[in-house]
Amino acid sequence: QVQLVESGGGLAQAGGSLRLSCAASRRTFSSYAMGWFRQAPGKEREFVATISWDGGSTAYADAVKGRFTISRDNGGTVYLQMNNLKPEDTAVYYCAAAKGGSRTWSISDYTYWGQGTQVTVSS
Repeated sequence: QVQLVESGGGLAQAGGSLRLSCAASRRTFSSYAMGWFRQAPGKEREFVATISWDGGSTAYADAVKGRFTISRDNGGTVYLQMNNLKPEDTAVYYCAAAKGGSRTWSISDYTYWGQGTQVTVSS
């Protein structure tokens, strides 16, 4: 089945850390670029991070650069390590896959989407 499933969201205090996971089929998504997006209350969905099919290239939104790290393993799982969390990081976080393999921050390039996982950061 073609499916992306996020997990690892929850509540954290400002300055704390969370790690999100995206379970993906290696057979389906090993040749895809992967990305993380988020949607905060009352705001549009925005790009967070992306990684190429082989993990060799990454890119980040300015708002999270230096704090978040995207990675992927050989089993097909994609991760978002979030450090030094801020209240403005509060959002539903979505994992997505883009056919083509190159890192991309264009939401239109992403074909498959997970259901999202809630991250809430308190001050």
